[in-house]
Amino acid sequence: MAISQAMVTSFKVEVLTATHNFGSGVIRASAAADTFKLALYTSSATLGAATTAYTTSNEVSSSGTNYTAGGLTLTISQVPTSTGTTAFLDFDDLTFPSATLTANGALIYNATQSNKAVAVLAFGGDKTSTAGNFTIQFPAAAASTAILRIA
Repeated sequence: MAISQAMVTSFKVEVLTATHNFGSGVIRASAAADTFKLALYTSSATLGAATTAYTTSNEVSSSGTNYTAGGLTLTISQVPTSTGTTAFLDFDDLTFPSATLTANGALIYNATQSNKAVAVLAFGGDKTSTAGNFTIQFPAAAASTAILRIA
């Protein structure tokens, strides 16, 4: 079992069918942006390009950890934009406060659209927090660094 970082394949197809609304204009009848979340996973999880939706399988335990199943809601810090030939968007850093947990990766998913997967983040090993803040730091919002980029 492994977590492999990837923009999931199903998301790439769903972008072309306007399934996801990141809030930079009217994509569907409702102009409101969808709700995107980030869930944390243990090293026992199998996540990668073939992941299609949020799953509770091998998600970080919510028992006594101050972690809630399903993770936390992300805030879009950079709505979809482009520089040169690359389109991108970014999220604010996300903190799980006072958490006692060990995570090996995360899944960004669209809670509004049947929990469809967007991207898998691999931490490169277990990351631990003991009664402290567990923070996901997203890279700078730029064409070569933003967390979601289409070149």
